Amino acid sequence: MSEEASKRAQEEADTPDLECQSDDSSDEGDASGDTEMDFLRSLFSRTLGLSPGEKVLDELTLDGVARYILSGKSAGIPDFRSPGTGLYANLQKYNLPYPEAIFQIDYFKKHPEPFFALARELYPGQFKPTVCHYFMRMLKDKGLLTRCYSQNIDTLERVAGLEGEDLIEAHGTFHTSHCVSFLCRKEYSMDWMQTKIFSEDIPKLKLLSSQSTFSDFPRCDLLIIMGTSLQVQPFASLVSRVSNSCPRLLINMEKTGQSEFGMGLFSFGGGMDFDSDKAYRDVAHLSTCDDGCMALAELLGWKEELEQMVKREHALIDSKDAKKKDKEASQNSKSTGAEAGKSDKTE
Repeated sequence: MSEEASKRAQEEADTPDLECQSDDSSDEGDASGDTEMDFLRSLFSRTLGLSPGEKVLDELTLDGVARYILSGKSAGIPDFRSPGTGLYANLQKYNLPYPEAIFQIDYFKKHPEPFFALARELYPGQFKPTVCHYFMRMLKDKGLLTRCYSQNIDTLERVAGLEGEDLIEAHGTFHTSHCVSFLCRKEYSMDWMQTKIFSEDIPKLKLLSSQSTFSDFPRCDLLIIMGTSLQVQPFASLVSRVSNSCPRLLINMEKTGQSEFGMGLFSFGGGMDFDSDKAYRDVAHLSTCDDGCMALAELLGWKEELEQMVKREHALIDSKDAKKKDKEASQNSKSTGAEAGKSDKTE
């Protein structure tokens, strides 16, 4: 690497995280443009093979990933597409033009009903976080998580213990909602949204974006990708934004993200390479997300700790649910008693 390139790489590594702001100054615009240009230079360089990456995994297996994490070199519900059982299949009655339309803002503005039907299915409180959610929490607790980029809207990452700064929720979240009007953009609470969803009174939402991708991915030294087809943009192209030496672990039911040269060049798809003679950093572990995370935790010596975390956190959720149900039952009983009293007086 030339001295100039080395200097540029160091400058990129030292760049602080960018924050989303509603009013961008000209200086911020220039900085953003420079960052995007750096990303494009890096992308074309990697894709054209002008700067081959360093192989940091001793083998392209889950064991190799576990050894890499332990070496200290690393910083640290129903699915959508399964035929017949995925949520997309269950939304066929809404005659979506294509499955992904349910998450596209232009379609949502014209036909919000399918999204809110899905929202009622996935509303927080109806599901518990699973092993993979708590595995991400464990990575955070151990100082190994830069950020979790999620396409989920169920807030289970938050229930498991991740907080606002830990998350980029690409398809929005129940945690906050905003008016879609450019002149309004008012934020509404989760309680307000719950009332709207279950009353079938359709409100409007604003999907938020983030500039964190330009700072997080160049600094990433291990990318874990779980439970995704890598088909929906812009998330499908995020796997290409890490450095060409960054190992990428896919925990999924099938291999995905592999693309032809031309598609990878323009960041359509991930350009993952698991099986060719040139493969040097991509690892595919074919299993459910929970099984894969538990297997990795076992290799890291964290299995018992993870199992205890899941058991403890689920017990807390069950306890809160039980108290909530008892409170509701008590209120209903008092209400019924009051109505009976009125009836007696009337008679």
